[in-house]
Amino acid sequence: MSHQMAVSKEQIITAAIRHLNGSPAASMGQIAQAAGISRATLHRHFATREDLIIALGWRAHAAWERAQAEAGLEEALGATDRATLEQALHRLITQHIEVAEEHGFALTEHLMEVDDGLVRRAHELEEREVVLIEACQRAGVLRSDMSARWISNVFFGLLVTVRESLRRGDVARRDVPRLLLETFLRGIHED
Repeated sequence: MSHQMAVSKEQIITAAIRHLNGSPAASMGQIAQAAGISRATLHRHFATREDLIIALGWRAHAAWERAQAEAGLEEALGATDRATLEQALHRLITQHIEVAEEHGFALTEHLMEVDDGLVRRAHELEEREVVLIEACQRAGVLRSDMSARWISNVFFGLLVTVRESLRRGDVARRDVPRLLLETFLRGIHED
């Protein structure tokens, strides 16, 4: 029992994220087992699966925000020149790969939509990227004959593809940045 008491909430969250990335439909019992704790201990920290997912959702959103910061999104939003915007877009795309790896379960977890605060935060973070997409469209980096929101949604879909491809072992991790950039920026049509 003392071993179970030694497991911190942070360790539980880390284990839960890792397990859910591999088994998105995992039960609380399976998550507890993966964390090396009893189900009762897990329930002392998170009363329900929804409570756990919401906590993990906030963690995923923090990683999303960090990705934007590390990509220099804020600075790029004031730019109008093509090179600066293109570099920021490439950095953002690359940063998102890490978020998809670390928090991939959150991309399609329906419980991410039940907490109003999480939904609002996701909308705020997405809006910042839509502004970058619009700036990239004006600068000729991205096509202007599609809505920025459509382009954002396509990118989201590609992140789900990244997650699934890595989870299944369909692609090597080292190839993902090139594949994602080329698919997003050039599509899959043979010229």
